[in-house]
Amino acid sequence: MPVFGTQWSIINVHFGAIVPMAIVSATIVFSPPAMATGTSAGTTISNIATATYTNAGGQPVSIPSNKVDLKVDEVLNVKVASTDPGDVSTASGSTNQVLSFSVTNTGNGSEAFRLAPVNAIGGDSFDPATTSLVLDTNHNNVYDPGVDTVYAAGSNDPVLAADASIRVFVLSTIPGTTTDGQRAQTDLTATAVTGTGAPGTVFAGAGDGGSDAIVGASTGVGRDKGFYIVSAATVAFVKSATVADPFGGTKSIPGSIITYTLLATVTGSGAVANLAVGDPVPATTTYVPGSLTLQGTALTDTADTDAGEFTGTSVAARFGTVAAGQSRTVTFKTKIN
Repeated sequence: MPVFGTQWSIINVHFGAIVPMAIVSATIVFSPPAMATGTSAGTTISNIATATYTNAGGQPVSIPSNKVDLKVDEVLNVKVASTDPGDVSTASGSTNQVLSFSVTNTGNGSEAFRLAPVNAIGGDSFDPATTSLVLDTNHNNVYDPGVDTVYAAGSNDPVLAADASIRVFVLSTIPGTTTDGQRAQTDLTATAVTGTGAPGTVFAGAGDGGSDAIVGASTGVGRDKGFYIVSAATVAFVKSATVADPFGGTKSIPGSIITYTLLATVTGSGAVANLAVGDPVPATTTYVPGSLTLQGTALTDTADTDAGEFTGTSVAARFGTVAAGQSRTVTFKTKIN
């Protein structure tokens, strides 16, 4: 019976006497299978068979066959996967916008991979302009400008051992004509430098250790998609005032209390960062101590750990990052002199 595609050798045994009965068995010695990507390319699998019998004198006899060696060929397989948790938010006209991908050698030998972005994809809202691909040189899975290495096809194609991965960053410029909510797809491809083709395609002698290279199920090409989404959040800011005079009316006379309301509303999609408001106390009025509030909660007048303060001439409040659809309301009071 064939084993690993090898052929058995024929063993001729001559006896000086007729053997009434011979018991013959065969034992096959082989290497255990490797884990993960399979047995490494270039590995030699050795196979020796053994024939045993009992001779006329009742003695056991063992005869080995010739050794059959097979070299394991290299399989060309690769996988590309986006590592972003979702769409990457961006703004119209932004540069160096980062998508993140992993490239994994799922073959069984060391292989170099040629990388390329794909932006002209139908069905999305616009095409980003990819400015560079960057290799994660320090392997921290974060794009570090000036530290990570800019990729140049054919010059520093990443060489990955079997089952090894590398993080690749795609940097793009977003067209200035994009609008809020528009979405764009950018793909990353990784192609085995040794060759590609239909599964089973053979590149003779091109594998590790002089083995053949065989195209695997991936066809030697990996590809996955990432997405940008334009988030054009804007802020509407409105100030209003109400007056309470000393006689229970609403007249602006000396001694009247003015309550100012500052309302900042974020619209669009995404969020705005570092949102803050400030308002100088009007001339001929005096700030009412302890009257500053944010979302109805009192703030201290001093510059401390809360979000606002009275500087002596104006009030200020800081909101940080505020998502679209949310608003922040600040109130404070002054007294007409």
